Amino acid sequence: MTPDYSPPAISWRLVPVWRRNFLVWRKLAITSVLGNIADPMIALVAFGYGLGALLPTVSGVSYVQFLAAGTICMSTMNAATFESLYSAFSRMHVQRTWDGIMNAPVALDDVVLGELAWATTKALMSGVAIMLVIGILGLAHGPLAFLVLPVVMLVGLVFAGIGLVINALARGYDFFTYYFTLVVTPMSFISGVFFPVDQLPSWLQVVSQCLPLTHAVEMARPLLLGMMPPRAMLNTAVLVSYVVCAAWIAVVLTRRRLLV
Repeated sequence: MTPDYSPPAISWRLVPVWRRNFLVWRKLAITSVLGNIADPMIALVAFGYGLGALLPTVSGVSYVQFLAAGTICMSTMNAATFESLYSAFSRMHVQRTWDGIMNAPVALDDVVLGELAWATTKALMSGVAIMLVIGILGLAHGPLAFLVLPVVMLVGLVFAGIGLVINALARGYDFFTYYFTLVVTPMSFISGVFFPVDQLPSWLQVVSQCLPLTHAVEMARPLLLGMMPPRAMLNTAVLVSYVVCAAWIAVVLTRRRLLV
């Protein structure tokens, strides 16, 4: 059979796939949310207040304020990534849940897009939880801070899509280690999460500008401080491009793996 490279067929049939995952997750909702926000909050407190006490202002703000936006984006990335890798792979390959779903009038595209929507939802919940804590700590300023939530949703879509691409290529859980080691971890350090991108060597700044996490942080940080991002249109265009390309590639690769 010739591989199908057509765009994903979007339909409302993805909603039952999303709902099925939600009903399963609901049984462990509290522990799941706590698990998603524990690491980023520990990092925010430890680095923001601990290391931040030893540092002067960074980009004109305290270090804990600087770190807050990076923490939101990084935790959203991690939540979407874990769900679209380990959980989706279990449902696709180990538990064979996808096979069972497709016995109903649900196509493979619906399953993949449903997984994309669910991973984005989990990422959004993680981002909202951290936003609440940041608001309680007084690190968000003005009504523009609420616009971080659409940024969080875009970040979730981006990394859920990329995660599903990796999921379609993986032959086992060990494969995900390469993605975390070679992509996720380096991205976290060169995308402006922990320090300004302009502190990097010039060639690495060019690499950083190609990464979606950089553009997410560039949008989230000014918004948390009550200002409009100076490159909001460019940042949004880059993130949307990643969403479209990643979702398309994920669907095509999954078709090739399961249908061809």
